[in-house]
Amino acid sequence: MKLPSLGIAGGLTKGFITSPLTPLFLITAFALGLLALLTLPREEEPQISVPMVDIIVRADGLKAEDAVKLVTEPLETIIKGINDVEHVYSQTSDDQVMVTARFIVGTSGDSAVLRVHDKIRANMGSIPVGIPEPLVVGRTIDDVAIVSLTLTPSAEKGTGVDATALTRVARELRVEMAKIDDVGLSYLVGETGDAIRIAPQSEKLALYGMTLQQLSAKVTAANRSFSTGLVRNDGKQIELVAGETLSTPTEIGNLLLTTRDNRPVYVRDVADVSFVTDTVEARASTVTRGENGELKRVPAVTLALAKRAGANAVLVSEEILARVEELKGNLIPDSMDVEVTRNYGETANEKANELLFHLGLATLSIIALVWVAIGRREALVVAIVIPMTILLTLFAANLMGYTLNRVSLFALIFSIGILVDDAIVVIENIARHWGFNDGKDRREAAIDAVAEVGNPTIVATLTVVAALLPMMFVSGMMGPYMSPIPANASAAMIFSFFVAVVVTPWLMLKIAGKAKLHHDDAHATGGILGAGYARVATPILASKRNSWIFLLLVGAATLGSLALFYTKDVTVKLLPFDNKSELQVTIDLPEGSSVEATDAVAQAVARVTLDTPEVLSVQTHAATAAPFNFNGLVRHAYMRSKPDMGDVQINLTPKSERDRSSHGRARPAPAVTCRSEGAGRHVPEGRRTAARSARHGDAARRNLRPGCRHPSRHRGKGQGRLQVGPLHRRRR
Repeated sequence: MKLPSLGIAGGLTKGFITSPLTPLFLITAFALGLLALLTLPREEEPQISVPMVDIIVRADGLKAEDAVKLVTEPLETIIKGINDVEHVYSQTSDDQVMVTARFIVGTSGDSAVLRVHDKIRANMGSIPVGIPEPLVVGRTIDDVAIVSLTLTPSAEKGTGVDATALTRVARELRVEMAKIDDVGLSYLVGETGDAIRIAPQSEKLALYGMTLQQLSAKVTAANRSFSTGLVRNDGKQIELVAGETLSTPTEIGNLLLTTRDNRPVYVRDVADVSFVTDTVEARASTVTRGENGELKRVPAVTLALAKRAGANAVLVSEEILARVEELKGNLIPDSMDVEVTRNYGETANEKANELLFHLGLATLSIIALVWVAIGRREALVVAIVIPMTILLTLFAANLMGYTLNRVSLFALIFSIGILVDDAIVVIENIARHWGFNDGKDRREAAIDAVAEVGNPTIVATLTVVAALLPMMFVSGMMGPYMSPIPANASAAMIFSFFVAVVVTPWLMLKIAGKAKLHHDDAHATGGILGAGYARVATPILASKRNSWIFLLLVGAATLGSLALFYTKDVTVKLLPFDNKSELQVTIDLPEGSSVEATDAVAQAVARVTLDTPEVLSVQTHAATAAPFNFNGLVRHAYMRSKPDMGDVQINLTPKSERDRSSHGRARPAPAVTCRSEGAGRHVPEGRRTAARSARHGDAARRNLRPGCRHPSRHRGKGQGRLQVGPLHRRRR
């Protein structure tokens, strides 16, 4: 036994080709891989950590110019001193300051919030006296909602259902959804509240000699209750409570304020007290087109639900929807409909299944090629080896903490053409050695065959791994986002080598060990592929002139293909455009525009988009933001609450039922003309984006620091803009 002469590959083959551990290893690999395939969390995109912490400070009475010097700059100086802070942005407006700290990708979100909070508390002396303690708010990718449920009045039984009733049900539904395991952040969009409004009448106040301060003080003092102690009697104790909280307009109206000319003066004498439901200016609605072609607008309240970090988006979304079905007819009355306006769990599952299907097609193509080129028994070996390698790679991905998403599956599809090389080289060389008829038994011939190609196979495997691994160390957001490619592809290559030298010879001996021997002359001619290659290559190599002509033609074709990039006939992109079932239109009107004007533009956009057959429904938002996605998280879209800002979410039919992709549908953005408040308002096409969600930026806010970096692009006064884009990231 000369182990060194066999090399690493030959030694492994000799040790496992007849070992009873080999089939156990094969079965274990399939079991672990299938378990990983079933348990790996499925998501649309890799879940990278990009912590962004907002520090919001109320600066009542300070103009923006003063707030910059007194609050913004000291805060920026404090935040810049925190470890792992990559960028610091700030926005300053009258009476308010917001500073945003963006940490290095991969930093823990909880750690980022704690660092900012501790640093600010330790340096509160740098903030002017009278400025309240800053509010520290942390946002991470796990705050992006995976499911959005929109409540609207039912078409048949929803008469009389208003936004207040929808809000009450949505709040109760939110509580029920929070009971589901792995449900994270939840919030409502378009909610409204009810309140008792006291509208003072100035002439009545003057008549009775009352001031607003006196009226406010009287109502505030009456609207309180407090414990005054305990009374013990007959072995019992009773808590005494003084005062009472006011709950009805009548109670408030009957409060005694003062006396005038020996006559009592009540709140109802100097103010109108009423129960109101329009406590917010924001407007949210769902617009659909009826069977008769007429537009139908109804109020809408959306419940957005995110998942916890590391949870399976598919399972969480399925459990949410199942729970909603259970609550229909009980918590959710028949007078209300629930529309699923976002379901990232479903789309993630569709993408994962689609990529797994293409992965299977690629595997079948390779098996068919091996069948034609080498033989059916060898093809059967490949049919076992490739799935085994892929399943082992999925198991490794599970151990490394990766999820099943389009990038990780792309890595497997990308590497399948490379990882099969090891097995094919080993299979072909074993078949060739078996055809030599040199007196060796097939076991010894297989060991020699593997030893012969072992070292080149190791070098080729390590070369591919060395070429892929540097991608893991790319800085910024792109490094962690693309890390599944080098990690999974490298793991696949390493597994493919060990499977090729350990399992493949054992399978060849079991499946083709007693088959008819190949003839050496067949391998000498190369079979069908070899004969075809010889017919093409022989005339080219026959003379130097033919060789130079062929070389020049190949060079010209190469340069011609590169010219397609310059002419833009071939678009260069890292990943292909996604095909979503959602589009979002972002509306930015000139500063000072009313919420009615913004809502009118949103309705005009809805009217135009509903003329398209692919559009199912439209949700319009004025002075409030639609549920944000990853792009909106980075751009702070959830803070778009000014009256001149709005969003329109367009829900398309499933991609299987339409020909055009979401990007193809987003590009045509016609100008919209609408009337509001008696005046015509035209929103031009302006700048459009093909793949952008709600843009971060507050038109009413001013960035007064020259050169200050901020995620938003500042919009000047008097400019209106309408943007259209699918609800996902655009990668340039």
